[in-house]
Amino acid sequence: MSLWWTLPFAGLLLSIATGPLLFHHVWEHHYGKITALWAALVVVPLAIVFGIPPASEAVLHTLLTEYMSFIILLFALYTISGGILLAGNIHGTPQVNAMLLLIGAILASVIGTTGASMILIRPILRANDNRPFNAHVVIFFIFLVSNIGGSLTPLGDPPLFVGFLRGVDFFWTTTNLWRETLFVGGLVLIVFLAIDIVLHRREGGAPKIKDPTPDTTVRLRGLANLPLLAGVIGAILLSAGWKPGISLSILGVSLELQNLVRDAIILALAFLSLRVSYKSHREANGFTWGPIAEVAKLFAGIFICIVPVIAILRAGHEGSLAPLVALVTSPTGQPNDLAYFWLTGALSSFLDNAPTYLVFFELAGGDPQHLMTEAALTLAAISAGAVFMGANTYIGNAPNFMVFAIARHRGVKMPGFFGYMAWSGLVLIPTFLIAGFLFFG
Repeated sequence: MSLWWTLPFAGLLLSIATGPLLFHHVWEHHYGKITALWAALVVVPLAIVFGIPPASEAVLHTLLTEYMSFIILLFALYTISGGILLAGNIHGTPQVNAMLLLIGAILASVIGTTGASMILIRPILRANDNRPFNAHVVIFFIFLVSNIGGSLTPLGDPPLFVGFLRGVDFFWTTTNLWRETLFVGGLVLIVFLAIDIVLHRREGGAPKIKDPTPDTTVRLRGLANLPLLAGVIGAILLSAGWKPGISLSILGVSLELQNLVRDAIILALAFLSLRVSYKSHREANGFTWGPIAEVAKLFAGIFICIVPVIAILRAGHEGSLAPLVALVTSPTGQPNDLAYFWLTGALSSFLDNAPTYLVFFELAGGDPQHLMTEAALTLAAISAGAVFMGANTYIGNAPNFMVFAIARHRGVKMPGFFGYMAWSGLVLIPTFLIAGFLFFG
């Protein structure tokens, strides 16, 4: 497949980047239709060139085996965490904000970047809703809680979960990525604290904004949802450990029983959360279906549009991106770990980071035992690149766009697609340059 097949994906990215800026009202009301148009520009040519059966199988395989599980998990974590209310008002001083970001980053490896993001984004928005400068808090929240913090367990981020399903030990990332995570996370947190202190001092001489959130005692409410979150984690672990060897074929796509059971359990837990949660808790959280609907529509298009891109990457040295693939191997045939880190990361910034991780996992040999031992540095580079650099854009990791959508719905003046990339370019890229040469160079 030639590089022409990547144009619809590039067009969709460009639409997401420029739509809210150049034609805001049209995008706001018709982003679903625009996304569907770009997806059609992949599906129709695939059907014409390769025939309807292969094209439909490729697209349905992506939607049924990857997108459905992806969006069901996001829907469940969004719904369940929306019923958990950290009530009361925390004042968003630099020290308090840094502490919340640190807690969120730690929590991300326990309940996933999506779970941690959905539980903590609303309290941190309330804590800073009387500050004239607060968009940077959300940006660093995406950096640390929605991405970097999820690098220590397979529960933290989808690419690591893919590795776990492929045979990587559960605690391998904990023991092999803690130094990189501590360095990158710590450095980004220090940069945030410095910026927030400067902006907080600038606000001291500005006219005071009345705090819309009254001072009340901080309490955790909606505790009935905590066992439901644990149930989601349990369902994921169940699907990884239980292999009955039974599959169901839907329109030519084979779906394994353990994955169907996992998705059914997770979906049931989400609907149970709606029954057991107090409506007042969701109202206090500002819970609406808008952000998850936006993510569902946009990522449906993204998953379809990356089908040709992933196919080209999987062709390896035989594909149109062969020069890119050749960069990960040195002239002596040894893996170039620094190239693995940057290429996995760069593609994870724009493609879904789980299939990107899998592509480079296979390029590195695909044998988990070899990758966990002799090639441990290569696997660490792939894992770190996929997780860390998902923070480079709004679409690098699903929680990024959800946090952006929630913040925007709550009135935070968030930067656009390229504005956000300016922040990541100034803060994250220098950090990754140092980390890359320090750990993989």
